[in-house]
Amino acid sequence: MTNDRTRDRSRGDRDGDPIPTDRESPVGSPVIRGDESVAGSHAREAVQFDPDDPARLADAADTVRQFASGDTNDDHLYMLRGAAACAALVRGEGSYKAAAERAGGTATVSFIRKWARVHDLPRSVRKQVALGRIAPTAAKHIARVGGEARLLLAWATLDGSLTVREVRSVASAVNDGVPIAQALEEHDVELGRIELVLPPETYRDLRRTASIDDAEPGELVAAALEEFLN
Repeated sequence: MTNDRTRDRSRGDRDGDPIPTDRESPVGSPVIRGDESVAGSHAREAVQFDPDDPARLADAADTVRQFASGDTNDDHLYMLRGAAACAALVRGEGSYKAAAERAGGTATVSFIRKWARVHDLPRSVRKQVALGRIAPTAAKHIARVGGEARLLLAWATLDGSLTVREVRSVASAVNDGVPIAQALEEHDVELGRIELVLPPETYRDLRRTASIDDAEPGELVAAALEEFLN
C-alpha cells in the first residue's frame, strides 16, 4: 500500500533532491504497515488514522490508550501502529496535552510525544523498524536527533550493532552539540564503515584496480556509489 507520492519522492532523491530526514507521507497513513513486502498478510489489516476523520480519531485514541498499557509483545508492527495513532491523535487534538487527555489511561504527554516522533521518521528508517532490524525503543532515541545526523545515527545503529542504551547516549551527545562522528567514536563505531559482500569477480576486479591506481578499495567504491546514487 505504498502511495504514488512516496514512490515519486523516492525517485526524486536520486535526481538530486534533498534526502528526506522527516516523514513525507500523510500523518497516520500506513505506508510501511500496509506494505506487503514488509508486513506480509498483516498489510491488509493496516489501519489508517486520519486526524480529520472523527471515527478514525476515536480509533487512534483507543489505540494509544491500549498501546500505553504496555501490551505490545514487542511486536514491531504493532509499535509502529501505536506510533501512528499517537501522531494522528496529536494532529487531531492540536497538542500533546489534549491528546493525552483524550487517550486517558496511562498515556502521558511524554509517552505520546516520543512515539509520535517515531511516526515522523523517514520511510527508510521506519522500514528497518518494521523489519525488526532497529528496535522501536532505539528508534525513539533516533527520532530525538534532527537533520542528517538522524539518518547517520540510524545507519550506524545497524552497522555498528549499537544497543538501545548506546543509541540513547549518542543521541543525547549530538543534541548537546557533539558532532555525530565524534559521538559514535565514543562507542567504537566509525561513521561510514560498512561491511560489503561482493561477487568474487567484482571483488577480484576491485582489488586489481585499487592496486594499479594506488587507491584504497573504499575510495573506488565510494566514487562509484556517489555517481550511481546521484
